[in-house]
Amino acid sequence: MLRTLALLLAVTPAAHAATGERVQVTGEVIDTWCYFSGVMGGPDAVVGSAHHTCALWCSAGGIPVGLLAEDGTVYMVLKMAGDPETAGGDTSLRIASHTITADGMLYVRDGLNYLVVEEVLADQDIVNATHDDFGVIPGFAIPESEAPQ
Repeated sequence: MLRTLALLLAVTPAAHAATGERVQVTGEVIDTWCYFSGVMGGPDAVVGSAHHTCALWCSAGGIPVGLLAEDGTVYMVLKMAGDPETAGGDTSLRIASHTITADGMLYVRDGLNYLVVEEVLADQDIVNATHDDFGVIPGFAIPESEAPQ
């Protein structure tokens, strides 16, 4: 009985492993904390050039990056090509807010999309010029005591 239970416990995690699918996704590398939490404004305010500096801070602080595809789907990036450790390393800092085309493995679990980027096929730099609409530093990020009157 004990052997059977031990065998079942040893086999169970593998039986629940997600199956991956090779995909190519084009989208903007985003800061997932600000995008999902809404702490810095709506979805339009936390992408592109207006949010670039914050995206760098969050990535450097260990917040996982995501890839916001052209169709609005968000992929949580688990690993980025060229970064030997995690998606929050120097590789992410070099492409924060950039629109890229990524080739990798997609894993879907519990309604979430996870992407292991094996190769960045194209890097278009920052193409989403949101600073024209939101400014370089959004007004809500300036303390009231320093805000222009």
